[in-house]
Amino acid sequence: MTFISIVYALFLSSLLAIYWTANKQRSRLLLLSLASLIFYASLQVQYIPLLLIGIWINYRLGLAIAQNTPTPIHIGPVKISTEQEYFAQTHWNRRRSLLLAIGILFNVFLLLSFKYIPFLLTIVRDLFGIQQAGEVATWVDSNIAAPLGLSFFSFECIAYLVDVYRGAPASQKLLQFTTYKLFFPKLISGPITRYHQFSKQLKTLIFPQAHQWVEGLWWIACGAVKKGLIADRLGIYVDLSFQNLQRAGSEDLWLATIAYGLQLYLDFSGYVDIARGSAMLLGFNLPPNFNFPYLSTSIADFWRRWHMSLGDWLRNYLYFPLGGSRVSLARTCVNLAIVMLVAGIWHGAAWGFIVWGGLHGAALVVHRLSESLSKQVGALAKWWKTIPGIVVAWFSTQLMVFFSWIFFRLPQLKDSGWAISHLWGHAPDVQFSEKVYLETLGIDRLELALVLGSLWLLMFLSYFIERGLRLQINWPLKMALVPVCLYVVWLFAPEGSLPYIYFDF
Repeated sequence: MTFISIVYALFLSSLLAIYWTANKQRSRLLLLSLASLIFYASLQVQYIPLLLIGIWINYRLGLAIAQNTPTPIHIGPVKISTEQEYFAQTHWNRRRSLLLAIGILFNVFLLLSFKYIPFLLTIVRDLFGIQQAGEVATWVDSNIAAPLGLSFFSFECIAYLVDVYRGAPASQKLLQFTTYKLFFPKLISGPITRYHQFSKQLKTLIFPQAHQWVEGLWWIACGAVKKGLIADRLGIYVDLSFQNLQRAGSEDLWLATIAYGLQLYLDFSGYVDIARGSAMLLGFNLPPNFNFPYLSTSIADFWRRWHMSLGDWLRNYLYFPLGGSRVSLARTCVNLAIVMLVAGIWHGAAWGFIVWGGLHGAALVVHRLSESLSKQVGALAKWWKTIPGIVVAWFSTQLMVFFSWIFFRLPQLKDSGWAISHLWGHAPDVQFSEKVYLETLGIDRLELALVLGSLWLLMFLSYFIERGLRLQINWPLKMALVPVCLYVVWLFAPEGSLPYIYFDF
């Protein structure tokens, strides 16, 4: 069951009909948990026991971490001394720290066990020449698929345990925590949501108003258009180009790189739109995950706009604990590099993802250094605010972002290295051009470039209308456009829709 399917439409509509007829919160939570299990079972039924065990362990660890320090014990007229209280408190703090460490290690172990074992065994083979490690890696990679949504699952659990350790209340009801963890709109690919933001909404769960119904359906329709009508069609060209690297020319590789960046954005933001729309129909608000990232004028600004829930997680649970920007400039740069390396590793078990994270870390370091220099040189700071300065900043940011997408799309360094080395001066195979452009797409390179440019222009116009002019489509018009959008997607989406890209992460 995928978001863009008749099956999902029937699933969601049936759930809504039953869900809003239930009067008690417990009944609704049970329905949501059961529906989420059905949704996940339609994709990977074999990993449901693993999810449930992981939920129970994190729930119990949260309760243990949140336990209060034992109060002083009175034995008749005798009371424990202040010194004894101090040592009891110290012992309890160490115990809480140990429980938190166990919880973090448990969730990291889940990730390592299913996503990184083949990669780590391959490294062992290459470093020490142990061929058996390579054979095991090949077998694991061929026979064991990682649970869908495991990266998001683990990061949410770590955030929950850290929040409880910092003083937030632990979930006292297993059903509430289970519903939060299994909530199907965000289960596979986020957005990463904090438990306490979710649990607050449980207290004020009410039947959506008319405009909220329309808004939820509008998000679903927009997500379907992004994914089914645009991203999947771009994906056809991207796959043909990157799967035939030796036959593609330099122009094809540049166009494929730009197309992939747009496909990735539209695919992922389309998923999040449908997730947020589905959640709104159920009475929940999920956090936004994108804010026009390809209009960013710095790499730091890009990470405030791209995959916002992951960026928020990295800041709150890694960057700030490392010291953030409160330390020296050199240490801040090291912290930025570490955070982005972790972001790269989180996305996948391949050197390409590590290089991708390293490139973004290096870009953030350069931005931080240039920002520090601009504070000292007034003329430089003023120049960045001029139109030429803004254009240069935007272009250089997007060039870096899209160049790094090559390692994201081709995580094997042999493939990404070949693509980068042929970005200039490489002529395409004649048969490749005929097959891709004439037979499959029905347009030539120039027309494809114009299509990609038009998509970018639409983003600029959308931003200008929404943020500059502050104009919004009213909800009656949205209500009229929803069935039109869904019908157009059903009519023109390519047969056999491509899987969501972030399902792999």
